[in-house]
Amino acid sequence: MAKQNVAEQCVDILVRAGVQRLYGVVGDSLNPVVDAVRRHDGIEWIHVRHEETAAFAAGAEAQITGRLAACAGSSGPGSLHLINGLYDAHRSMAPVLAIASHIPSGEIGLGYFQETHPDQLFRECSHYSELISNARQMPRLLQTAIQNAIGRSGVSVVALPGDIASQPAPAKTIEHALVTSLPSVRPGDAEIDELVRMIDEADRVTLFCGSGTAGAHAEVMEFAERIKSPVGHALRGKEWIQYDNPFDVGMSGLLGYGAAYEATHECDLLILLGTDFPYNAFLPDDVKIAQVDVRPEHLGRRSKLDLAVWGDVRETLRCLTPLVRAKSDRRFLDKMLKKHADALEGVVKAYTRKVEKHVPIHPEYVAAVLDELADDDAVFTVDTGMCNVWAARYLSPNGRRRIIGSFSHGSMANALPQAIGVQFTDRDRQVVSVSGDGGFSMLMGDFLTLVQYDLPVKIVLFNNSALGMVELEMLVAGLPSHGTTNVNPDFAAVARAAGAYGVRVEKPKHLAGALKDAFRHKGPALVDVVTDPNALSIPPKIRAEMVTGFALSASKIVLDGGVGRMLQMARSNLRNVPRP
Repeated sequence: MAKQNVAEQCVDILVRAGVQRLYGVVGDSLNPVVDAVRRHDGIEWIHVRHEETAAFAAGAEAQITGRLAACAGSSGPGSLHLINGLYDAHRSMAPVLAIASHIPSGEIGLGYFQETHPDQLFRECSHYSELISNARQMPRLLQTAIQNAIGRSGVSVVALPGDIASQPAPAKTIEHALVTSLPSVRPGDAEIDELVRMIDEADRVTLFCGSGTAGAHAEVMEFAERIKSPVGHALRGKEWIQYDNPFDVGMSGLLGYGAAYEATHECDLLILLGTDFPYNAFLPDDVKIAQVDVRPEHLGRRSKLDLAVWGDVRETLRCLTPLVRAKSDRRFLDKMLKKHADALEGVVKAYTRKVEKHVPIHPEYVAAVLDELADDDAVFTVDTGMCNVWAARYLSPNGRRRIIGSFSHGSMANALPQAIGVQFTDRDRQVVSVSGDGGFSMLMGDFLTLVQYDLPVKIVLFNNSALGMVELEMLVAGLPSHGTTNVNPDFAAVARAAGAYGVRVEKPKHLAGALKDAFRHKGPALVDVVTDPNALSIPPKIRAEMVTGFALSASKIVLDGGVGRMLQMARSNLRNVPRP
């Protein structure tokens, strides 16, 4: 049997760690790794058109599966293209390993062609970033990188010079058992006891939930019922906590709606569950706050804390719920449920008047129809900008759907690349890229990746020919919009020219039929919907400090943002409120 080289050994370790795909663009220094992938039955090379797409796709795959995913870039400019997608994966706590191939090892530090220092460049967007400087290093260094990515839920980067990748692997190497799943983390007894005391002493408790409530829906509902607490959420908590929630009071923040803001400010104890909600201007500063998080570095970095509890949400609530005294007074909860329903009743009227005849098409209408027609287990990938608004307010979670976006990093152009990574995990599951024309056109080259692999991703393009969110930011600052207009092609014609299904929709009456036809199509499809560029959205509570650097406006047409099927849920929850 021929002796393995370092690249082959590297690929073996990746497969043993559960990596099924390596996303990237080939290049000379990366060629030994790509060739090793070609000859290995357990892993597939996914050829994308831009390395940024590779990193976004790997991050989305990791988020949807919970397993380690991987991407790669060639030396210098190739691997540098990975950085934006890796930032997003790292801030989304997605376990991703990136291989940054490098110039010949003997030339490092001498200004060689395409020389960079990837082990230094990627340190800010990773838990671990190191250079392999000799063949004997590789197995232990790669295994350490994998443990960091999985164990700390983020990115690891390995810089591998092409000449070392081609060298024979050492005959005797240490192979460790690899960590492939996360443990449960239980808080200490002292913290549990103190939180019990605070809850028992409080008359009005509100829960505010983030992505750390994943897998803890039943525990959160049981806890809220026991202490009669309204439950609000951040955007990343929406998919995990909003569905089947009789305590729902909506979402706080710049994309918020409903009564979440009031619930967090009118309580006397606010409990933050698994959230790193970044907008501290929306958090109260005059109520007691306790925070539960599995990442200790998140505790207290957004607000003052009266109690920090280090633990994962599910285990914490399993310890906590039996110990707290059951509350019987529903007055605060019922008041917030009523406020929530009233708020949604008011805003829903803002877009329903003659909406089926309005041209250009209201984007809210597009989002509402999409929500109604999409599969019950669809995965939505959502572009940053106004698409975030429509997703937050219209896409209805149900425990089976997933909603992925660049919610922490806030990058443009994320939706299409993330859809690629999600669709590769399951070709039979419906994957919908909710794209803006600005984001889609930024990485439009990777629409060809859908065609090349016949990935059945459906792109619903909100085409307002503008960078809508940036226009709002300019309006907030008192500036006229400038440099925000896009001169776009007929994207549906572009899709057809590329070999995919494409249809353009300019009238509301054609929308539902176009979406149904695209969803029935077996391969990739794009629905180019011409939407109203004047459709804006504002959160329910605004103060001057909230708007700095973000989009809030009172332009000539301001839609307070409808909320789709959430109104139906709020009305249903009101049935639980006792009538006087």
